[in-house]
Amino acid sequence: MDYAKIMLNFCAVNDPDGEKYDENVTRVLKRIESIKQETAEKLSGQKAPTVLLLRAYSTGVKAKGEDTVAGAILKELGAHNIADDNESLLEDLSLESAIKADPDYILVMPESSAYLTIYFAGVIGLMLYNMGSGILRAVGDSKRPFYFLVVSAVLNIILDLVFVLSLGMGVEGVAYATIISQGVSAMLTMITLFRTDSCIKVELKYLKLDKEMLAKIVRVGIPAAIQMAITSFSNVFVQSYVNYFGADCMSGWTAYSKIDQLLFLPMQSLALASTTFVGQNLGIDQVDRAKKGARTAFLMSVVATVILTIPLLIFAPQLVSFFNGKAEVVAYGSMLLRYCSPFYVFCCVNQVYSGVLRGAGNSRAPMIIMLSSFVVFRQIYLFIMANFISNTIIPIALGYPAGWLVCSTLTLLYYRHADLSKSRLVEDAEKKAEASGKSRIKAV
Repeated sequence: MDYAKIMLNFCAVNDPDGEKYDENVTRVLKRIESIKQETAEKLSGQKAPTVLLLRAYSTGVKAKGEDTVAGAILKELGAHNIADDNESLLEDLSLESAIKADPDYILVMPESSAYLTIYFAGVIGLMLYNMGSGILRAVGDSKRPFYFLVVSAVLNIILDLVFVLSLGMGVEGVAYATIISQGVSAMLTMITLFRTDSCIKVELKYLKLDKEMLAKIVRVGIPAAIQMAITSFSNVFVQSYVNYFGADCMSGWTAYSKIDQLLFLPMQSLALASTTFVGQNLGIDQVDRAKKGARTAFLMSVVATVILTIPLLIFAPQLVSFFNGKAEVVAYGSMLLRYCSPFYVFCCVNQVYSGVLRGAGNSRAPMIIMLSSFVVFRQIYLFIMANFISNTIIPIALGYPAGWLVCSTLTLLYYRHADLSKSRLVEDAEKKAEASGKSRIKAV
């Protein structure tokens, strides 16, 4: 075994008497052989038990195969890991595939629970950073939140190396590195808010629960949260249609989805910027300026999306191969990218103008439109397409662009007839400032 060879070389220098080698290698190997023999005797004449090995992360759960230490141990003990037969499980955990295989045991590695326990114990740092950076962006300061995030990321990498390689803390070390780096970004953000002289200065003695302001925050936040939650949940049902076409298609879809997320970043960033810009300008009754900013954000998102889509279409196979080099998977992933990516321009409409409406204090309309398009319409489309028209991968995959088109059409129609000034959450800041004798507030 590699472990025994490595320890033999190590102990040749540091353990000339061979006591440590006997304690940490010879006895361990004997114990392993004993366990393997006991297991073989118990399973004699019986079918090998099937298992599904899972590892939980802060962002989800993934199946693991025999290339992991735990997976190799299970194989040595005679257990059959269903993830080794189904590559799609390794790429994107499918509940349907797991149920179909019906493993005798589902094993979750305990290190993951340790990571999650530590991570969630320190989630307050992430919460403070997100809230603080949101406040800074609301007044047009997007640079400092970015700088703080860079500091956090670099610190996280350094602490990972120290805790894992130098101190040998393993998964727990990774978790501690994460919450410490998040805590530093939260501290930098809060120090900025405490020390600023602008209207967003935080003073502890003035902190209290404002029921009126809380109601306004809930009015905007809850519909947006419901929309994101239901849309994400509905994607499980979309995945079930893709799973029908087998493991290679599922892996190709997973690769496509990862690239898809990257392409969405520019338009989503501009949508977030338009939310802040519109909210600021409506606060001082600059409706025309808010609409001009919305048009500019939309045009910028279209240009950025087109520029990114062109190389994506050309180098689709190479991009997919980064995630999975299998020829069939690359073929599926490239096909999905080339059929779906030209429609990303529709997303610029619904992303940016939904952000504009939220900036005007109207998050209910985007919620209704997006749920109607991305959930109701898409599920109806997929059901009809799969059962009555053509149950092949391309028509099924085009359910996404179809939903984008419907959502963009409804969003644009609603925006054209909406009065942005009527749904804003605050009074005219200009008039309020004049009434109180304060200087004029300027939009950024």
